[in-house]
Amino acid sequence: MIRDVSASAVCMGLLAAFVGYAASFAILLAGLTSVGATEAQAATGLFFTTLGMGICSIWLPAISRIPTAITWSTPGAAFLASTAALPGGFAEAVGALICCAVLIVITGLWPPLGRAVAAIPKPIANALLAGVLLKLCFAPAIALGVIPWLVLSLLLAWVVGLTWHKLAATPLAVLAFVVTLAVTVDAPAGAAIAGQSWLPPMAPLMPEFTLRGLISLALPLYLVTMAGQNIPGFAVLELHGYPVERRPLMRKTGLVSLLIAPFGAIPLNMSAITAAMMCGEDAGPDASRRYWAAIVSGLSLVTLALFAGPIAALTSLAPSEMITAVAGLALIPALVASLSGAFSEPGQIEAPALTFLLAASGMTLIGVSGAFWGLVAGSAIWFLKRATGRRR
Repeated sequence: MIRDVSASAVCMGLLAAFVGYAASFAILLAGLTSVGATEAQAATGLFFTTLGMGICSIWLPAISRIPTAITWSTPGAAFLASTAALPGGFAEAVGALICCAVLIVITGLWPPLGRAVAAIPKPIANALLAGVLLKLCFAPAIALGVIPWLVLSLLLAWVVGLTWHKLAATPLAVLAFVVTLAVTVDAPAGAAIAGQSWLPPMAPLMPEFTLRGLISLALPLYLVTMAGQNIPGFAVLELHGYPVERRPLMRKTGLVSLLIAPFGAIPLNMSAITAAMMCGEDAGPDASRRYWAAIVSGLSLVTLALFAGPIAALTSLAPSEMITAVAGLALIPALVASLSGAFSEPGQIEAPALTFLLAASGMTLIGVSGAFWGLVAGSAIWFLKRATGRRR
């Protein structure tokens, strides 16, 4: 196994870990904060999510010998960021995170659930994802009107990165974010970082399980994780010719997600972007040895997990508009892709449109979020229209 290591795999693994982490840690922190986490709880969630992601990225490639890229659910974090806190606070959100992990495990154990998720029309799933992402993608424009000079540096870095390479856009925006903070934050705030503990509190939070949390948070989180991450992640591996056993992989990521969920960690899943990086020839000419890129990325993520405390503390010093602006910039490519997929069938645009509008509205009905109602209403119209069209 050690003889399979190559310099190109090591370099690509390091790059994939940096790109994956830098592109979405702000989204994860924003999501946990939105559903009621304190700064310490958000740091704990970041630590355990990153640690779980790193462990899976070492373990799964080592046993499968394929570049299995594991990441946290970025669409899921975006969904949390666009959702108001439940009446039960973060404890109720943690209960929903545990339920979501259980659903992922069941999907790996019980094929009918996987088939039911696969039966959701792709335009409806894309419309749900687009609606979830839209609110956060508004954040850069809103922040520009509130703190223009701070946000302009982020936008400029993002555009420069985009013109160079699309994968460089968000990391450069994050770098601009750090530089802007270093220039604008005063000395007392900077001193708080110096005294920050490296590791956040490790105590799990007593979860609160409610039907409202299951329907409003756990089920939409599960669906956007499956549609936005797992399915595309498997597709990337298969596209590059790697044999993929979907159910065992979902069982393993689901079990790790279940172990870390009591600490406020969001679900883990397959990655499409970093998988594409580590499956290509840049990770080495021999496809059978590219799994080392994933292992190196896992080792890097375990190291990054140790910085969760200072990263969360540094992020807390910034205006909230800056945090959401960075998160929104990172999600723009995903929004564009999901909108394109949502309206890809000219004869079926009303159902995805309704799903998108309800999911993006932020509405709640009998305590249940618009993401759930959008999925229900859109799917009903989709199948009803298809049935009436066949009769005609």
